[in-house]
Amino acid sequence: MGNRHRFRYALLGLTLASACADTPTTDDAVETTAAGARVVRSATGALTAPSTATAGDIATDFVRARTTLAASELTVAAETAGRGGVRHVRLTQTIDGLRVHGAYARVAISTRGEVMQSIERLGAATGPLAAPRITDDAALGVATHNLGYAAPRRDQLSRRGDVATFDAGPEFYRAPTVERVAYFTDDDSLAVGFLVETWSRTGNRLDHTLVDGAGAIVSVEHRTASDSYNVFVEDPLKGAQTVVAGPGAGNAESPAGWLAGAQTTTNITGNNAHAYLDVDANNAPDSGGAAVTTGAFTTAVDLAAAPTTAGNRAVAVQNLFYLNNVAHDTLYRHGFNEAAGNFQANNFGAGGLGNDAVNAEAQDGSGVDNANFSTPADGSAPRMQMYLWTGSAPNGLVVSGANNFGLYLSTFGTAPTATGTTGALAQYVDATAPSGDGCEASTASLTGKIAIVDRGTCNFTVKVLNAQNAGAVGVIIVNNAADGASAPGGTDRKVRIPSGMVSLADGTTLRGRLGTSATVRSNPVTALQIDGDIDADIVFHEYGHGLTWRMIGGMSGKLAGAIGEGASDVTAFLIDGDDRIGEYAFSNPLGIRRYVYEGYPLTYSAVTGAEVHNDGEIYAGAMWRVRANYLAAGLTVDDLMGDFVDGMNFTPATPAFEDMRDGMLQSVTGTGRECLIWRGFAAAGIGVGADGVISRRGAVTITESFALPATCP
Repeated sequence: MGNRHRFRYALLGLTLASACADTPTTDDAVETTAAGARVVRSATGALTAPSTATAGDIATDFVRARTTLAASELTVAAETAGRGGVRHVRLTQTIDGLRVHGAYARVAISTRGEVMQSIERLGAATGPLAAPRITDDAALGVATHNLGYAAPRRDQLSRRGDVATFDAGPEFYRAPTVERVAYFTDDDSLAVGFLVETWSRTGNRLDHTLVDGAGAIVSVEHRTASDSYNVFVEDPLKGAQTVVAGPGAGNAESPAGWLAGAQTTTNITGNNAHAYLDVDANNAPDSGGAAVTTGAFTTAVDLAAAPTTAGNRAVAVQNLFYLNNVAHDTLYRHGFNEAAGNFQANNFGAGGLGNDAVNAEAQDGSGVDNANFSTPADGSAPRMQMYLWTGSAPNGLVVSGANNFGLYLSTFGTAPTATGTTGALAQYVDATAPSGDGCEASTASLTGKIAIVDRGTCNFTVKVLNAQNAGAVGVIIVNNAADGASAPGGTDRKVRIPSGMVSLADGTTLRGRLGTSATVRSNPVTALQIDGDIDADIVFHEYGHGLTWRMIGGMSGKLAGAIGEGASDVTAFLIDGDDRIGEYAFSNPLGIRRYVYEGYPLTYSAVTGAEVHNDGEIYAGAMWRVRANYLAAGLTVDDLMGDFVDGMNFTPATPAFEDMRDGMLQSVTGTGRECLIWRGFAAAGIGVGADGVISRRGAVTITESFALPATCP
């Protein structure tokens, strides 16, 4: 079956209508996901008989029995202990001595040595793979140029096997690497190419670019999750500061306690997290801070003062360190442990790779109104950047004649100066309806103009880049709903002009002034800033990106990216316990989302692929309904957290919404919780037969279903 089509069979309590020819037994169900992975589950129980062999051997033998792969082509990369004694084995594939990028198998094995499920994305070569026609350094040049970096020749520093490491220079947080790999082409055959990893010094942009053997871009995977919100200044804290004791040594989640090494008030180091002040945005701890030798980080906050006072900066760091450790310990208890790829400097011999405690940067000076989390592979430390928020006034302005219009500046591109960028206002027009959205190339030159584009249909970065390519010097995005405006988010280093969003009403006024001069500039009005470091929702949301990237993998793209955002909201509300996210940072009691999650009104058909945060709300809304079902059944949020995390062991990489549902269902098989999950998802339109598909051209098609299986009357 092709990897671009999805064939969903009746699973988990439904009758199997048909099966593929390569299904292991007639009682098994096989589905092919949009990302090309085959999920094999049994409709009646286990897929194989009990065995006393090792879990790695059982998994390898099961996968090889239905493929033409040799034993040397499969390697056990990790083995994780799940709930109830289930072992989760992850296999990787090599062909002609090269790692196959994107290839994997994840096999769940019972305590009796039975295969319960297998998720497989593997390939086979029909002959020797052709050698690439370009070099490693040429591949690096292609990738960096595509991402918008300056592209001087970079010296190769070292080579280890198929991986070449190059000089970082001034632009990169760490040295770029180029790995020679095999990869899947569009027709599922294999070819040789290069996987280029770059991680920017500014902007915290971690990218994996796949370049083919001729030097063309195959794909770009953005591994940094970023969130943007506009704020209004108020004091919505949910209670005063409380002194809370750390766990100390000897607990299961953090055996050595939270602290390790010397500490200061603005630079706190531990096994799970390294939190520090980074006002100068150099990705290293700022100097200063008082030594702390007692382990007591008890600086009191002063919410009437700016967050940039010495005391409030200490509060930011101690709070960020505490929240990262709370997230670590909470998720550890539910299965995000060392073998699952969690974040620890020392893994205490419990599996996985160490040396990857979270680098958590408080009051990072590289931006405002934002937060982000970059997740490299296991054994390499992620980076969380937390920013200050600008308050009630929009952080930009459109100056037109004697009038100022509030502009909420984009988190990408060039930030406007106080002087600003001036040009004549021009409506963006393309050849495809709706013609004013900027999603296709402009039909006219915009040289020197400030382009006005409509919100909707495609990513903000696409709109601004298209306008820039047509010669625009700035972009004004007009909101498509009468609910104010917000800061457009996204990632594209090729965007080099300022942009932002205005309200629908202001956009209508500006459209009436086409041809007149306007200036896009920063806003000189600065309200008292607030600090995202003391908003647990924002920190837990960002940490949730690390959870899904490590446990599921492949969380970029229109559907998987939306799930990543939604699952991060789920992580936040399962820990914090209420149905709204980021009330403090957003300074709005309703939080940062379009609707609160209690009674969330939108369903699967509202997913468009245009904006991952909006689409992600639908998945989080379904999970809030599941939460309500668990509580009504006498279960706890702790029970749901366990099923949420363990379900990721049964979920294929780059999932659709129904894959997340099915992973949880597989995790709870036989517990009596299946219908609690089905009802929550079906009420959101993700019921039996629901399907999300991304075409070759990137269009999202959603088949919505509110149906329940016959086993859930």
